[in-house]
Amino acid sequence: MDLRNYLEELNKIRLLEQEEELELWKSYKQQNDLSSRELLISSYQPLIFKVVTQLHLNDSLLMDVIQEGTVGLIEAVERYEYERGVAFSLYATHRIRGRMLNFIQKEYKRNLTYIDNPMYNEDCVLDWRESLVDDALPVCEQVEDHVLMEQIKSAVSRLPRKEQLVIDSVYLKEQETKTIAQNMELSTTHIYRLQKQGIRRIRGMLSKFMQHW
Repeated sequence: MDLRNYLEELNKIRLLEQEEELELWKSYKQQNDLSSRELLISSYQPLIFKVVTQLHLNDSLLMDVIQEGTVGLIEAVERYEYERGVAFSLYATHRIRGRMLNFIQKEYKRNLTYIDNPMYNEDCVLDWRESLVDDALPVCEQVEDHVLMEQIKSAVSRLPRKEQLVIDSVYLKEQETKTIAQNMELSTTHIYRLQKQGIRRIRGMLSKFMQHW
């Protein structure tokens, strides 16, 4: 199934009412009613799409990650204890996201190109993070570095043109400030100001992303 067909099927899903969902949980957990299990899995498919959109992945990897998210959803349905009173959406989100990130990490280790920017260089990831991300942001796993790198590239692409040129020149092309100033016909002071403004904007964009990380 391609993404278009998947979204069409997703739009057909009817959300469950609270009482209806509770009855399905009782039927599945107490009587092992498999039809109730399937209906619960089906009704929570939109949650998988919500989680995967927060990762901002390339289209080439998207459907595979959604499939992994489905496995995480099934595991959540099978292990969920409705008697505890914890919202299933919260419980399931953790498992869905965990399966997705594990899959992405395995794909990265196989050298698949889910990061497809030809200018991407692993050696510059730390420089990007040190300069553009606040130290307090909780990013620690290797796979999260690459998801974060995608967010940084997306943020740079939304900067004003001059700020974008300066950030690209400093961090990707590693040009000296004097060279950048000459190429852009600006003073070095103006280049430093554009760099500072660009970093501040990127940090603001990333802080919104990290609130959901």
